[in-house]
Amino acid sequence: MRARSTVLAACAAAAALALAGCGGGKKADDAGAGASPGSAPAALGPIPAIKPADVKPLVGRWVGTAKDYFQFKADGTGAWVRSGQKLWSGTAIPEGGGKYRFSWQGGDPKTASYWGVSLSEKNTKLVFAGTNQTYTKAVAHKGKGKG
Repeated sequence: MRARSTVLAACAAAAALALAGCGGGKKADDAGAGASPGSAPAALGPIPAIKPADVKPLVGRWVGTAKDYFQFKADGTGAWVRSGQKLWSGTAIPEGGGKYRFSWQGGDPKTASYWGVSLSEKNTKLVFAGTNQTYTKAVAHKGKGKG
């Protein structure tokens, strides 16, 4: 019985750390660009200007198997959503070579570590470093009517 409670405690601690790392305990605005500058640790720098050409391969919706997805716009802003809840929102900062680090609390962490994504060679798959899960680009549907 003791081994089981130790395993459960370890799992609970891991889940708490994962939630703390992705802003699970804060509102989505706090985890993204909406956070006040005073709340960002000193290690964070300003978010660099994002060129649409640098994030073009990332633009769109990337769907995972865990009923979650990433959605990115041409200006580099994006969100990670699961079950209707934003787990992260902010900016994808190009690092080159199909890699992007994510802004955190309105700032640039200057290093991707586990908080970023990389694209496959043909830009058909996205891998989130935080979970090592692979996401597939959703097919964009054109509007049914004119205008």
